[in-house]
Amino acid sequence: MMNAEFTYKLLAKDGAARRGKITTAHGEIDTPAFMPVGTLGTVKGILPEQLAETGAQIVLGNTYHLMLRPGAERIAELGGLHKFMNWEKPILTDSGGFQVMSLAKFRKITEEGAMFQSHFDGSRHHLTPERSIEIQCLLDADISMAFDECTPFPATEEVAAESMRLSMRWAKRSRDAFKRRSGYGLFGIVQGSVFPELREESAEALKQIGFEGYAIGGLAVGEGQELMFETLETTVPHLPEASPRYLMGVGKPTDIVGAVLRGVDMFDCVIPTRSGRTAQAFTRRGTLNFMNARHAADPRPLDADCTCYTCRNYGRAYLHHLFRAGEMLGPMLLSRHNLHYYQELMAGLRGAIEVGRLDDFAFEFNNQYSADDIAEI
Repeated sequence: MMNAEFTYKLLAKDGAARRGKITTAHGEIDTPAFMPVGTLGTVKGILPEQLAETGAQIVLGNTYHLMLRPGAERIAELGGLHKFMNWEKPILTDSGGFQVMSLAKFRKITEEGAMFQSHFDGSRHHLTPERSIEIQCLLDADISMAFDECTPFPATEEVAAESMRLSMRWAKRSRDAFKRRSGYGLFGIVQGSVFPELREESAEALKQIGFEGYAIGGLAVGEGQELMFETLETTVPHLPEASPRYLMGVGKPTDIVGAVLRGVDMFDCVIPTRSGRTAQAFTRRGTLNFMNARHAADPRPLDADCTCYTCRNYGRAYLHHLFRAGEMLGPMLLSRHNLHYYQELMAGLRGAIEVGRLDDFAFEFNNQYSADDIAEI
C-alpha cells in the first residue's frame, strides 16, 4: 500500500451515519472505526498480533509521550513507529495538545506554542505546531493531527473563543509544516467548547485551510453525553461530506453508537483496556465486574455468544481468581475481550448502515445495554 493515495470513499449512508473506507500508506480502514490507544507504542497488555485478531485496523500513538521517551529521532533511526512496535497497519498520532492541557500546572501557552515540564523527569520542552508535525513525520504516522489547544471544560465563551482562534492559527502553521506524501494525511481539529457559533467558526476556518480529515476535539472532558451529542449535532453538518470525521477520546459504547448516528466516522479511547485492567468486561447487555464474589465458582465463559480468545478458553471463576490474586494475566485476558467487543460493535454498526437499518440496530442496542454493572448475562 506504500504508493496508495490518502483517500476517503463514502460507500453507504443511513440518515446522518456513514459507511466508508480510508486508504493510507499502510493499509485501509473501514469506517465507522474504533482505534485502540497505544500511547507509548503499545496497547497495554496486548501483542500486535492479538490486536489484529480483534479486528483493529489502526492504532493511535501519542506525540507528547513518544517525544519524551524514547524520542522521535530515535524511533526514526530505528525505522519508524510501525517497525518499532511491530504494527504494519495504519497509525494515527495525537499531536500532544490534549496532554499539554492536562499539564496545566507545568506549562505555559504562548502564540508560538507550549512550554512545559516533562511529567516524569521535570525536563523542559517547547512544543510548537511545527515541532509537533515534525515529530509525527519522524514517527511515520499515516494520519497526523494538527497541533491545538484543547479547551478545558467548563470555559466561558470568551475563553473558548480565544483558545479556539489560537488553535486555528496553529492549524494553519501545522498545515504549512506538513510534508505532503502519498498515502499520508493531516487532520484539522474543530474546537469551540460547547458553543455552536464557535464550533461553526472553527469548522469554517479549517475548511478554508484544507485538510485530509476533520476531528472534533474538546469533548469527553466532563460535559456529559447529552451536551456532547448536542454539540455534535451543531458541528458535524459544517464538516465536509467528502472527508473522514473523527471524534477524539470517545468513548463508551453508548457514546459511540450515538455519535455514529450523528455522522462521526472514527473514534479512540482508553476505556476498553483501562476497564480490562480494573476487572470490568463489556458485553452486549452491559459490564461485568470480575472482582465480584458471585463469579468465584462460575465455570461459564464470560459471554457464551462471544467468539474472542478469552471467552473461548477461560471461565468466569478463573478470571475472578486472576484479579483477586493480582495476576497480570487477568487484565490481559479482559483487555483482549474488551477490544474484541468494541471491534464487533463497529462491525455491527457498519453492517447496519450498509443495509439501511441503523435505527433498528441502535434501538436494539440501547434497549438491552445497561450503563451499570449487570448481575447476569
